[in-house]
Amino acid sequence: ISAWNYPLLITVNVVVPAVLAGNAVAIKHSSLTPLCAIAFEDAFRIAGAPEGLVTALILNHQVTENIIQSGLIQHVAFTGSVDGGKRILQSASSRFMDVGLELGGKDPAYIREDADLESIIPSIMDGVFYNAGQSCCAVERIYVHESILSEFIEGAVLFMNKIKIDNPLDDTTDMGPIAQESGIKNINAQLKDAEDKGSKIIRHPGPYPKGGKYLLPAILQNVHHGMEVMMEETFGPIVGIMGVKSDEEAISLMNDSPYGLTASVWTG
Repeated sequence: ISAWNYPLLITVNVVVPAVLAGNAVAIKHSSLTPLCAIAFEDAFRIAGAPEGLVTALILNHQVTENIIQSGLIQHVAFTGSVDGGKRILQSASSRFMDVGLELGGKDPAYIREDADLESIIPSIMDGVFYNAGQSCCAVERIYVHESILSEFIEGAVLFMNKIKIDNPLDDTTDMGPIAQESGIKNINAQLKDAEDKGSKIIRHPGPYPKGGKYLLPAILQNVHHGMEVMMEETFGPIVGIMGVKSDEEAISLMNDSPYGLTASVWTG
């Protein structure tokens, strides 16, 4: 069961090892990307694979759950939301089936006081804004040693302001639109919550295309863990940056999350 944001790469990572291990695979893509599953089935057929080795299924959530419980499936690999993962696990629990889940995250990055900011800022901020932040392993919160906090924020803003927001089919575009209207509502709700609680928001100066689901990237200062933007998955091109006094404080804050997926420490 594959997610919409990387419908080819995520699926390859599961389908190819499964087939090499001697399994038949049924692919159910997100309702936003159903044709990708058909493309996989067609590719294996054209390559001469046995009929039924890879099969595309276009299903709603309820039928998907019914199939998991039917006894026809021996293993489920799911990439998607935490809520979706819970439903998959519940569906599979009555059959004692192995389930692989890659769910949402609130991935932190910590920049130590000895880090070379000139070399690391582009990498970290690319991790924030790549694919408009619509990646489960995107950097969603940043902790910086307070001795270099101002310098880091200055460099992060310079990086953000150079981003070209436009049609993703244009090779010169750095960032395209948000995929779903619900994503924009979630991002704007987090921005409002943070601003209401005292955050200073630095927004990209623009321009960006009118119409469609485009959103200006933003960097948030004066953030804390009482704000949704530092605790709940965002899945968009905004990030909170928070100063810390020590490695111990950074580690404590990084671990102060209900999510687990990726984390990084940047040091000299």
